[in-house]
Amino acid sequence: MSDPRQTPANERVAAAHLAEVPGDLRRVDGTPCQVARPVLDLLRAPDGARDRQLLWGDTVDVYEDRAGVSFVQARKDGYVGYVDSAALTPAGPVSHWVSAPASHLYRDANIKSPERHMLSFGSRVNVVGGAGPLAETSAGFIPRAHLRPIGETMDDPADVAELFLGTPYLWGGNSRSGLDCSGLVQAALLACGIGCPGDSDQQCAALGQLIHQPGDYRRGDLLFWKGHVAMAVDAETLIHANGSHMSVVLEPIGSAIRRIMGQGEGPVTAHKRL
Repeated sequence: MSDPRQTPANERVAAAHLAEVPGDLRRVDGTPCQVARPVLDLLRAPDGARDRQLLWGDTVDVYEDRAGVSFVQARKDGYVGYVDSAALTPAGPVSHWVSAPASHLYRDANIKSPERHMLSFGSRVNVVGGAGPLAETSAGFIPRAHLRPIGETMDDPADVAELFLGTPYLWGGNSRSGLDCSGLVQAALLACGIGCPGDSDQQCAALGQLIHQPGDYRRGDLLFWKGHVAMAVDAETLIHANGSHMSVVLEPIGSAIRRIMGQGEGPVTAHKRL
């Protein structure tokens, strides 16, 4: 059975490219749009809970716009859900992505001018001009030092994850304002050019090779529990966003395994190496 989190079909419409859909659904081609809010919740239902979040400049395919709510699929990971239609604009070019943990879009080419938005790591913008330390985009000015060209990636997922130390925990979070365990891992891997789904069970199924040697932890390894994922930063330490600390923290691997087991969440279910 197809995973509904990655299947662009609801009770009314289905993406035209799907091989098999019920006969009473209307097949539609997606309309590409971009997110025009710093952070946008991707909901399970039009009035439902947050499943994940999208960032400024993320591209989505819109399959339905109904009563101000759009049914979309995110191109970065295939995740499907509902968003506020007012937060979307027609798709346009992007030239750079935010590689600092967070940055600001300023009204003018002056860091003392009012900031318009705070953009999180991974947000995508289109630089159209500007000289000196601030690059001009259609939405304002952003420090050049916080940008990398589209296509230029980072080298070490664990380095990326450590940029988020102290970020508050947020269920379904994908931004510097709040992350959950799988959001942290996805941010780290996408920044390094490694495709990564949105949720920890999907990540466990899709990423890396199983390691069967107990205790053989290397930087960048992923440890999975039922409903949780963490990344090793060395042979003895991991980094993860978790509800016990309510933030992104470093924690000894052995202590984390014992604590999570003691909380009734079970043992490590998989140890995988990218």
